[in-house]
Amino acid sequence: MQDTLAREAAARGLPLTDDQLAQFDAYYRLLVEWNARFNLTRITEAEAVQVQHFLDSLALLAVAGEWFPHQAKVIDVGAGAGLPGLALKIARPDLDVVLTDSVGKKVQFVDHVIGALAMTGARAIHARAEDLGRDRAYREQFDVAVARAVADLPVLAEYLLPLVKVGGAALAQKGAGAAEEVARAAKAVRVLGGGAVSLAEYRLPGLDEARAVVVMPKPHRTPPSYPRRAGLPAQQPIR
Repeated sequence: MQDTLAREAAARGLPLTDDQLAQFDAYYRLLVEWNARFNLTRITEAEAVQVQHFLDSLALLAVAGEWFPHQAKVIDVGAGAGLPGLALKIARPDLDVVLTDSVGKKVQFVDHVIGALAMTGARAIHARAEDLGRDRAYREQFDVAVARAVADLPVLAEYLLPLVKVGGAALAQKGAGAAEEVARAAKAVRVLGGGAVSLAEYRLPGLDEARAVVVMPKPHRTPPSYPRRAGLPAQQPIR
């Protein structure tokens, strides 16, 4: 059932084993099953899920793989139905992945998938990113923080960068308009300890619009006053 994913991932230098493809298939079936009860995603057709969910998530490894060293600690902020974090974990079992979301039912689903796929080194947390960023157990503890379709970049930078250790990076997946968002987020990235931002573009089969991974390296520590209290980054983005 994952022929397109297998072919396209291999073409991008990410060959998947039969066991990994079976995990993606099990994940897909659970996604469809739970989506009938909870609104997890509007995309449920098998081919579309392979491309727009799974392959899109794996683009992080294809175009920004240098930020994922062996056994890297990764946090997926606003993970929703578990993407990109669970896809990264299936493709790279060595990664230590934390998936967080503020919606309890989505966290329950991700936790169920982790158990059903017998994943080790993966866990789901019901929390807001701003709270985790002020918690010493999570603040500046991750090699990589990732997010997919979560918030405008000036806001997202304040969610992600406080969680990243110095020398790591925050990676945000964006569609059209990524360059414009990068320009708007320049001050926020700088204030939060980030360095020079870059864009790594990629395309998905069958889709016209180019997508991009926004790479925000972190050469400096985040000031203690950030992130601000929950809700404030979205209400008053750093400009």
